[in-house]
Amino acid sequence: MEKIILTGDRPTGKLHLGHFVGSLRRRVELQNSGEFDKIYVMIADAQALTDNADNPEKVRQNVIEVALDYLSVGIDPAKTTIFIQSQVPELTELAFYYMNLVSVARVQRNPTVKTEIKMRNFESSIPLGFFCYPVSQASDITAFKATTVPVGEDQAPMIELTREIVNRFNHIYGPTLVEPEILLPENAACLRLPGTDGKAKMSKSLGNCIYLSDTAKEVAKKVKSMYTDPLHLNVSDPGHLEGNCPFIYLDAFSTAEHFPKYAPDYQSLQEMKDHYTRGGLGDGTVKKTLIGILEETLQPIRERRAQFEKDIPAVYDILKAGSEKAREAAARTLDEVHAAMKINYFSDRALINEQAHKYNG
Repeated sequence: MEKIILTGDRPTGKLHLGHFVGSLRRRVELQNSGEFDKIYVMIADAQALTDNADNPEKVRQNVIEVALDYLSVGIDPAKTTIFIQSQVPELTELAFYYMNLVSVARVQRNPTVKTEIKMRNFESSIPLGFFCYPVSQASDITAFKATTVPVGEDQAPMIELTREIVNRFNHIYGPTLVEPEILLPENAACLRLPGTDGKAKMSKSLGNCIYLSDTAKEVAKKVKSMYTDPLHLNVSDPGHLEGNCPFIYLDAFSTAEHFPKYAPDYQSLQEMKDHYTRGGLGDGTVKKTLIGILEETLQPIRERRAQFEKDIPAVYDILKAGSEKAREAAARTLDEVHAAMKINYFSDRALINEQAHKYNG
């Protein structure tokens, strides 16, 4: 069996550091590892419209922003198929069939759906398309026969529902779909990077993001305003690490090689943490270290983005070619689903001959 990756993002804004440590950085590593036969990265515009139906221009404008972020972090269209979800209509048809295999109660129990409904203040007025997006996600994954789905921890319930749909489909109609495995970030700090305000999740709607396309000045300003330890009032006070954003970000981004350059008084992050917890290390010094490390990470991304921005038509050509390639793959899977469900009326010669014999014996 081929090893295939499917992953993607909703185009509701520019991508941020949470996306980078949660999935983007790993996607580039996996792309360049040579371990996978095919890699698909989807710009999920149709999914974004489930809670932006009244503002399609927002989604339309952000498609190119996400594409630029993908290319700037190192996702290579020569190795990875980048495509736009709405340009592969086979995905919608698959989702329609899968809806018959999942109960409303099962979707309601999905913790990711519950969290996002609450976050968007939908309450009882939940758009049906948004409510069903876990099923849509299952169609995205299975259409490309993905064996591996690299996502953040918050998406684990979605992958579990996909696995349930695959098992139920195969039980009813015969072995057709591939059951995917989830691939979580290896670094615990990358599972869910908090926002700069200390909130549980970096979110565009909460305004607590550092974007991949932010200038060095913007990044420094955001780091300087980061939530730290509210009890660490003086440099001499013992500090606490739990919920302390600069240290969480250092866990996600720093390596041993960074400290001689940005914090030469320390051999490692652990030494810095030890000093902070016993007292004598100010938040400003920690934040200065983080600013240096983030700038080293983001500067090459920023420079690559600037190059791609010079030829936007070429970026759309990449998306068009990727979408055409993705549609061919999804169409092959849909043909197999049609056959399994016995709705391949015009290509099933045995059915046509059987009916002809029945009526004209």
